[in-house]
Amino acid sequence: MQGKDVDGRVKPGHDQERCVSKDEATEALKRHMGISAMYHFTALVTCLAILFYIFTSIQVSKARVKFGVKAPAISGNADFERVFRVQMNTLEWMPIFMPSLWLFAVYISDFGAAALGLVWIAGRVVYLIGYSQAAAKRSRGFTIQAAAATILWVSALGAIAWRLAHG
Repeated sequence: MQGKDVDGRVKPGHDQERCVSKDEATEALKRHMGISAMYHFTALVTCLAILFYIFTSIQVSKARVKFGVKAPAISGNADFERVFRVQMNTLEWMPIFMPSLWLFAVYISDFGAAALGLVWIAGRVVYLIGYSQAAAKRSRGFTIQAAAATILWVSALGAIAWRLAHG
C-alpha cells in the first residue's frame, strides 16, 4: 500500500511496502552524491605519518636539553643540528607526501596507497637513524622515502590524466 495525500493521490516516494535499512539508505545517498568508499588504510597510514612527525618533534625537544641548545637557537651543536634537520626535512616532505598519498588512494587504490605510505614512513625512520649518527648516513633513508613519494605522485598524476582523457 502506498501513502496518499489528503486528496487520495499517491505521494511520490512513499511506498509503504518497501522499507529500506539505514545502511541501504546511506549507501544510496553516497552513490547519489558521488561519495565513494572510505579509505581506512590510507587514513591509518596518515595517522602513523603524523605520529612519526610528533616523535621527531619530541626528539628535538630532548636534543635541546641533551646538547644545551636553548630555543629559539637551531645551531651551535652538530649533534643537535642533525636531530633538528630530521624533523625539518620530515616537515618539508609532508606537503609532497600527504596529497600524493591521498590522490593515489582516491584514483588508484586505498591499500596500495597505504602500502607505499608505510614504505615512506620506513624510509623516514631509516633516515632518522642514519642522520642521527652522521650526515653521511642519511642517503639510504632519504632515497627510500623519496622513491615512495615519487611513485605515489607520478602514479596519481597518471591516473588523473588518464581519467581526464578517457572520461
